[in-house]
Amino acid sequence: MADHKVLTGAHVVLPTGIVENGRVIVDGGLIAGSAPEDAERIDLTGHWLVPGFVDTHNHGGGGASFTSGTAEEVLQGVRTHRLHGTTTTVASLVTGEMDFLTERAGLLSELAEQGEIAGIHFEGPFISPCRKGAHDETLLRYPDPAEVRKLVDAAHGHAKMVTLATELPGGLDSVRLLAEHGVIAAIGHTDATYEQTVAAIDAGATVATHLYNAMPALGHRAPGPIAALLEDERITVELINDGTHLHPAALELAFHHAGPGRVALITDAMDAAGFGDGRYMLGPLEVEVKDSVARLVEGGSIAGSTLTLDRAFKRSVTVDGLPVESVVQAISANPARLLGLYDRVGSLEPGKDADIVVLDADFTLKGVMRKGAWVVEPALAAAV
Repeated sequence: MADHKVLTGAHVVLPTGIVENGRVIVDGGLIAGSAPEDAERIDLTGHWLVPGFVDTHNHGGGGASFTSGTAEEVLQGVRTHRLHGTTTTVASLVTGEMDFLTERAGLLSELAEQGEIAGIHFEGPFISPCRKGAHDETLLRYPDPAEVRKLVDAAHGHAKMVTLATELPGGLDSVRLLAEHGVIAAIGHTDATYEQTVAAIDAGATVATHLYNAMPALGHRAPGPIAALLEDERITVELINDGTHLHPAALELAFHHAGPGRVALITDAMDAAGFGDGRYMLGPLEVEVKDSVARLVEGGSIAGSTLTLDRAFKRSVTVDGLPVESVVQAISANPARLLGLYDRVGSLEPGKDADIVVLDADFTLKGVMRKGAWVVEPALAAAV
């Protein structure tokens, strides 16, 4: 039965916990509950089997930009991240002219139709000039619900998330519009107060775009958005765990306060992820990547990351000391739920897509399977 593979002997991370000396059965493109006697057996003793990673916030990789690349270049970026365990990718756009963004949404929606990406995230242009980060200030605009609707419509049903500075004029109405259309309203690149953030959550916002980054710091008299986003059970907080965007104590605070069920580990990756140092463009702005840290040439703002989710996974366990099950929740299950895809991906359960990552004892990536086909075949595994 060539279509059946039985991955045996590994530590298998399931929603119910870790199964030692466990097995995962693959039948075609799906995880199965049983296998015939003559199925191919692959011995992965000493390895970890975890669900494929789900990245809700990613601007590119492998030298390719989701904001400006051709369809083939976008696929090159998606494939680069697959090599690092991300089997489900949302393509994020940065601030641009409205006509340009609607055109990009059209191109990306075709790739979503083909199942290559899981949807589109508009990060900008409806963000605060005070917290613009690596976005072109001249192209920012207020979140007019009619313009927000224009972007959502241009994505032909594949808009998954829009990041907004909800304190701006039209912000709350835009949050309500997104909620009505089943699109995630994410609070980010914001200068909101604590009270304004609470109002946005009450209006229907459900995600904090890269918590801590591009928003006011936590203050003891003016707690700002961070406290409101951490304390509310309705919010999932994105975290960029690359060692540059966040101090380990800030990561620990978020995991402790929100709990592993409300964290989504993201890359916020740009073109240089999986590619190397050098000069790149992030939308209309030039970025220099040095020692794997991306910063704007003008002004020096951090400009996305060069992170891949296999590195985020390894760092979360080995540096931050987080339990493996918590990291799996944050890197697979929670983002899959956010995107409404948990019935297909995000855990190693029968009936779901066979999206599987193989890690060695040091949590270094050794294998990636997507829909039952090896993207990275584990060289150490002995086929029996």
